[in-house]
Amino acid sequence: MPDSAVSVPARPRSFRPGLLSPKVLRTEVLAGLVVALALIPEAISFSIIAGVDPAIGLFASFTMAVTIAVVGGRPAMISAATGAVALVIAPLNRQHGFGYLVAAVILAGILQIVLGALGVGRLMRFIPRSVMVGFVNSLAILVFMAQVPQLWNVPWAVYPLFAAGLALMVLFPRITTAVPAPLVSIVILTVITVAAGIAVPTVGDKGALPSSLPVPGLPDVPFTLDTLTTIAPYAFAMALVGLMESLMTAQLVDEITDTRSSKTREAVGQGVANIVTGFFGGMGGCAMIGQTMINVKVSGARTRLSTFLSGVFLMVLCIVFGPVVSDIPMAALVAVMVMVCFATFDWHSVAPRTLKRMPAGEITVMCVTVGCVVATHNLAVGVVTGSVTAMIIFARRVARLADVTSVTDPDGGQAVYAVTGQLFFASSNELVGRFDYAGDPDKVVIDLSAAHIWDASSVAALDAIEHRYAQRGKTVRITGLNEPSARLHDSLSRDLTAAG
Repeated sequence: MPDSAVSVPARPRSFRPGLLSPKVLRTEVLAGLVVALALIPEAISFSIIAGVDPAIGLFASFTMAVTIAVVGGRPAMISAATGAVALVIAPLNRQHGFGYLVAAVILAGILQIVLGALGVGRLMRFIPRSVMVGFVNSLAILVFMAQVPQLWNVPWAVYPLFAAGLALMVLFPRITTAVPAPLVSIVILTVITVAAGIAVPTVGDKGALPSSLPVPGLPDVPFTLDTLTTIAPYAFAMALVGLMESLMTAQLVDEITDTRSSKTREAVGQGVANIVTGFFGGMGGCAMIGQTMINVKVSGARTRLSTFLSGVFLMVLCIVFGPVVSDIPMAALVAVMVMVCFATFDWHSVAPRTLKRMPAGEITVMCVTVGCVVATHNLAVGVVTGSVTAMIIFARRVARLADVTSVTDPDGGQAVYAVTGQLFFASSNELVGRFDYAGDPDKVVIDLSAAHIWDASSVAALDAIEHRYAQRGKTVRITGLNEPSARLHDSLSRDLTAAG
């Protein structure tokens, strides 16, 4: 894409429901309702992982969604309580209590704002596409794996209900897309189970729903340096994991909707949302890939209204319609999430035709990312490992492009070497051994017209070459340096050898 096409990033649309057409408004409202229904069992499950009351996870999902709808950078993306954050803060809650957990959430929010202001969002451009594909595929696998326990050792009636839910979501869009198929599936299966008195696991079996709104307050901890040192490692880990998952999800939604979003604003917005969540006694959170895919890909939402309403509907469903929501069969929600997994997974990336044409390094990076995420259930580990693997493969590939060739001198009074390629730590290490120090004449010319010096390692290698020739009473003249290479060479040459 030409630079002119991306010089002015598109501003995310603000949350202005009054400017939405009736059709878009209906889509956003119904999408928010579907997401809210899907959030309830997820939030309860993540609360159990964190070791807190189910209401804590539901409160966090409410405050995260409502706040991020206003301050976030990516419209239509859903943020709520997540399993990644729950895993990070669960040990703190077990060892020190809920007050320390809340304090860590607030501190994590502050750290996210700082990291966002420092431009951490811009680091997204260094994430290779193969890592993004691995991230998407591993999330689809993790979400699917989380649904398997809901289909294991359950009454036989769960299976036909689950199959019926899948069939409804596949067939109903062929009749009309005015109402999201997941919502239709949930309503129909709930009516069937209640009317027929079918005994199957329901949302109510996951835990009690809250009966009132959360109340703001300060965390119940001593405000001392000891408290800060206790919560700081957990807060920092939560900040990094939350930002990584949120920014990767935002990048994915950008690609799906063919729009751009402000990653800096998203990072800061996640911090603000976590601070608000902490003061309301929530367990914190970040972007949710599964619910975001329901909102964007399945329901077709595109604005902040759906995100805002998902949080509002969540509390309304819990407080006002708690008994009704408690009767929703888990089979209906599991069917929705399985369809989300199917839609999220990049099937093209594993097609035999694609794998035959894809470079082996790209496939390796994708597999490493997926393997690490699935093995550790930690997105940060997978993304970092995949990115490091991609960098190593890239460095090895570029290092092979650097070469040294001997150029014949007509007069025979000097040796001329032409160096081509990119000189950096990986390629310059072999540079020193490519010259004939003993056999060359007294004058040696190293032509770098077709090369570029990137780092101190390359300058040090050139100094070592000059030093070896000097030990034999021979002189070296380096020519052809481009301006950036010449500046770097002039500023570092000799100093590196002296330091060594």
